[in-house]
Amino acid sequence: MKESFTAWRGIARSMMIYWRPGRQRGLRELYRGFIAPGDVVFDVGAHLGDRTRAFAALGARVVALEPQPQLLPWLHLWAGRLPGVTLVAQAVGAVPGEAQLAVSRRNPTVSSLSEAWRQGVQERQEGFRGVRWDGDVRVGVTTLDLLVEEFGIPSFCKIDVEGFEEEVLKGLSQAIPALSVEFVAGDLRGALACVRRMEALGPYEFNVIPGEERSFLLPDWTPPSVMKAWLESGAGGFPSGDLYARLRRGSGPAR
Repeated sequence: MKESFTAWRGIARSMMIYWRPGRQRGLRELYRGFIAPGDVVFDVGAHLGDRTRAFAALGARVVALEPQPQLLPWLHLWAGRLPGVTLVAQAVGAVPGEAQLAVSRRNPTVSSLSEAWRQGVQERQEGFRGVRWDGDVRVGVTTLDLLVEEFGIPSFCKIDVEGFEEEVLKGLSQAIPALSVEFVAGDLRGALACVRRMEALGPYEFNVIPGEERSFLLPDWTPPSVMKAWLESGAGGFPSGDLYARLRRGSGPAR
């Protein structure tokens, strides 16, 4: 009973962040520039479904992936019943198979497949000092290439997987029009690796959104070199946020 209460309290904290009034409207405005009705969208690390719900409201066909068993019932409740939403209870990585997911019962939305990330953010990120990954669960793993094969090329792919973003991108062998990956100040090397991986896939340009804001920090989209320099210099001192990448105007998906 105590364990269930701890998990519920952690989920409740996340709900207060991700489902606060006005957030959905802001998310729809943010993603309207990437998504048109009928587009396929991947939500990798869907958590409690706030982004899935925003994507669906824009008319997208959303594939929402979440391996954390504690979160799946809430994801189904908040977003899984919406038209055009497909829930997949799997993680995403470089190769298909299975992996051990480290679970934080107190903070379920920061469960992670990356041991190096967990160690790094606890050592270097103040906000993670109190997080304990006190459980684990075996989860299935698919790849972005397999998802593309099954559902089609997404117009946008959101990746928020607590330090496993680079491994997710390793499972993608072609450029897609636009995507985002999370960055955390305690593991900026991982974010740099993601930029390099996207740079190898196609002619991407980049922007950034700090924290849970819903507008871009930079006035103009920048080349990979500028984004890498920004990360190497400390990501503007922001503790976390999302890097956004889109193919340069006039360029198509490239292998």
